[in-house]
Amino acid sequence: MDWNKETEKITKEFTFNNFKEALSFVNQVGELAEGMDHHPDILIHSYKKVSISLTSHSDGKVTNKDHELASKIDAL
Repeated sequence: MDWNKETEKITKEFTFNNFKEALSFVNQVGELAEGMDHHPDILIHSYKKVSISLTSHSDGKVTNKDHELASKIDAL
């Protein structure tokens, strides 16, 4: 997994061919996250890049739930 470990979160940036692909990816991530009742911070920028930050807000740190969601996102 090539997620970047920061103090209280893990992050990763994804680059797509265009805005439509980036938006489709964000919607897929949203479905995964909603199914886990775990909600990442998601940013679409530069029209085709998506940055995702995962942390367990209730715990104030990265937990197994974050790593599980990161693995599912990587599988998309």
